Amino acid sequence: MRVHEKSVIATARTINAAPSAAADAAIVLASPLPGLFRIALKVGDVVRPGTVLGELEVLGQLIAVVAPPTASGAVTAICGAHARPAVDHGAMLVTLDPHASAAPGAVTAAAATTSTTGLVFRAPTSGRFYGRPGPDKPAFLTAGAELVPGTTVCLLEVMKTFHRVTYGGTGLPERARVRDVLVADGDDVNAGDALLALDPA
Repeated sequence: MRVHEKSVIATARTINAAPSAAADAAIVLASPLPGLFRIALKVGDVVRPGTVLGELEVLGQLIAVVAPPTASGAVTAICGAHARPAVDHGAMLVTLDPHASAAPGAVTAAAATTSTTGLVFRAPTSGRFYGRPGPDKPAFLTAGAELVPGTTVCLLEVMKTFHRVTYGGTGLPERARVRDVLVADGDDVNAGDALLALDPA
């Protein structure tokens, strides 16, 4: 089981189909370092600030690449036709349509944490959910557990790499209590899916 201890933020730039066509602007997220890149997304996925785009292998070290605070939108293109293309500093990793994330049913960077059933904690990226550190280990959280910023919620497996997900984020209270865990170990989740039903502590 591998958990990234280091991450870097992708650089963002805006491109236009035509100089006057601001409505057609796209966001390109580029590599901040040279290395071998493994994408964790597919065309159509929604990206928001902090979403893991994939991982870079740099001198034998695996580094998670995450979306910057200014970037959100739906993926329209990804880099390379190979599983792990070599990328240079500044090379395109992902192209986003910033307007698509506002479409009905899409998850946006400002996605509400409340729903018709109350307060929820949502997946920050797509992946396979694991609610415990190992098959024979106790769950990170159970109903009634109290959450504070930094509390481990789960592990999300993305491209055979495990990412630790912690509590906190816009719209969430400083302290909360778990009402229910909404997904089971091994379930595949998408960015924005509800993982926990919460009550304010």
